[in-house]
Amino acid sequence: MLFPEHLETERLRLERLSPETVDVFAYYEHCSHHEPAIDEITAYLPWHPHETVKETTEYLEELAAKWEAGTRAEYVLRPKDGEDGADEIAGSGGLLVDWERRTGKPAIWLRKRFWGRGYSGERAAAVLELAFDRLELDLVAVPVQDGNENSRAAVERYVEAHGGQYDGIVRNATVRPDGAIVDHHRYTITREQYRGAVDD
Repeated sequence: MLFPEHLETERLRLERLSPETVDVFAYYEHCSHHEPAIDEITAYLPWHPHETVKETTEYLEELAAKWEAGTRAEYVLRPKDGEDGADEIAGSGGLLVDWERRTGKPAIWLRKRFWGRGYSGERAAAVLELAFDRLELDLVAVPVQDGNENSRAAVERYVEAHGGQYDGIVRNATVRPDGAIVDHHRYTITREQYRGAVDD
């Protein structure tokens, strides 16, 4: 199998996210307006809060298809025993793969109660290992929407820790679900930069 079903960090378990591995109704609760602060959570995400269980089911089926196609590895994030909220769904994170460009793009979202714990950086370390050591990609590129200062700070920390760099701002980088055209800050790590940082 191209992607591993499970990854682990010091404080997190990452398990493949699909209709077979997660309770669809539970995941819907966290992706919909049943989740506290969902509008704040999704303010910079490429999706709106889910309106129905069917929408969540279709989303998970789409992720499963991309997993099988080898273009996206997505994992549900669960804190390990000893962490506040152990075994709960904290969010999800993964890696989108552009094989033609040999480039990976990490993705993550977290429920607000799990913000500020450093989970983003921990998950990033596992995803970078997947990208460079298992998949042997040449580059990992991390886009952060302009204005999302919390994510920028987290990304800057783990990019610097793994030898990467800030490339600059990409104007009119993408279109949000509401139709707004937004800019992205681009951070990158090459395989050589990663290996140099890990070897050190």
